[in-house]
Parts: sequence; C-alpha cells; structure tokens
Amino acid sequence: MTDLPEQFEERVRPDIIKRAFLSIQSNKRQSYGHDKEAGLKHVTYWKNRNNAYRSRKGRGMSRVPRKISVRRGSQLFGPAAESPGTRGGRRAHGPKAEKEFSEDINNKERRKAIRSALAASTYQEIVSEKHNYNGELPLITGGLDSIEKTSELKETLEELGLEDELERVTEKKVRAGKGTGRGRKYSRKVGPLVVVAEDNGIVNGANNLPGVEVSLVDQLNAEKLAPGAHAGRLIVWDQKALEKLEEEQLYL
Repeated sequence: MTDLPEQFEERVRPDIIKRAFLSIQSNKRQSYGHDKEAGLKHVTYWKNRNNAYRSRKGRGMSRVPRKISVRRGSQLFGPAAESPGTRGGRRAHGPKAEKEFSEDINNKERRKAIRSALAASTYQEIVSEKHNYNGELPLITGGLDSIEKTSELKETLEELGLEDELERVTEKKVRAGKGTGRGRKYSRKVGPLVVVAEDNGIVNGANNLPGVEVSLVDQLNAEKLAPGAHAGRLIVWDQKALEKLEEEQLYL
C-alpha cells in the first residue's frame, strides 16, 4: 500500500461531512417568490357601496371581498377573492424572493470535512457498501491526466477492476414525484470519482461515462467526496494528484 499524505489520517466525522454538504447545497438553491399582486387582480366589492347591495346584509353571507358577476341584467355575488383564509382567496404569506437559504460554515470545519471524507474513502468496509470494485484501496494509477477519449478512460477503469462498477451505474430508473416533468425524469446511481492534477481533456472524456465524475485535486469538496452526505465514495487517484496534495498541503 502506498504511503498516503497526511490528509488521509483524519478521523471520520459523518456529522461534519453532512454539515459541509448541506452548506454547499444551500448555496446552490435558487431563490423564488410570488408576484406581489398575486391574488389581488380582481374587481371585488366587500361592503354596502350603494342600495343594490344592501339586501345582502344580514342574510347569512360573510362580509368578505367577493367577485361580482352579471347574469341576465342582474348582479350576483360570486366566490370570495383577495381575502386570505377564504375559498378562492389569496395566500396570506406567500414565498418571498428575498429569503436567504444559504448556510455558512467555517473554513477550518470545511477543510476538516474534506479530510474526513478522504479518510473514509480508504476504508473498505465503508466503500464496499456502495460500490463494486476489485483490489485494495485507494486505487492509484498514473497517466490519467493525459487521457482525452472516453474509450481510453473506460479501458483504464476496467483494468483497475471497475468493470462491475461501470455496469452498475449504467442502470437508471424513473424518478418519483414532480421531478419527472421538470427535466429530471431519470435518476442514476453515483459511480467513481477520478481525481487528477491537471485537465488535458479527461473531463470532457468522462462526460459520456454515466456515473463517472472527474475533479481536479485542488477543487475537491464534501459534495464530490460524499454524495448525499454519505461518506465512502470510490475514488481513483492519479499519482500526480496525490503528489500535489502532499506538496501543496491542500485542505490542511
């Protein structure tokens, strides 16, 4: 087993990993809100404006803003409108676009979460629960940063014993819920993470491999190392990436 850098000696802390993961997810959340005039674009009457409406007072009809409809020359009171808490009324407190969803995290805590996720990726009992692979962890090879084609990357991963893993992540299923109509109908399983020191075309080459993700060693975060806030992702390291991790003392 290759001597690993100091970053892999951190104790696995699922609580800190989850906190860092939720911080990334919250910063990605898109703000949304309602129209300020939503539910207020009606012609309504709610009190005795003239003699035509006095007959409605005291006849069991609540005094809320109501739509007026004209039928055969007579004016009829329709359903309620603009009044919160009534059938057909507006929403009392709709979502506000100015609401802040982001959650801050300390830099020391964020780096500790990355080190903790790196350490979890070397425990076979944790990684084997989510991935299929052959060999000892961590998976280290050379020349990954020079790969440009998808076929070359796939062949390299299969030589490392990830043939069953690549077959596992090709399966996809229909997502339950409203996501089927919002551009995310299918969901896939998460595959291995390839970490390199430089990008000479390998990122584009991995786009056609489902479930496979490529990241530069200086751009790692808790979301890449622990998808869904679950530590133990299978990581394929380029030898130069490990050397850069140790030489530049990243995430310490």
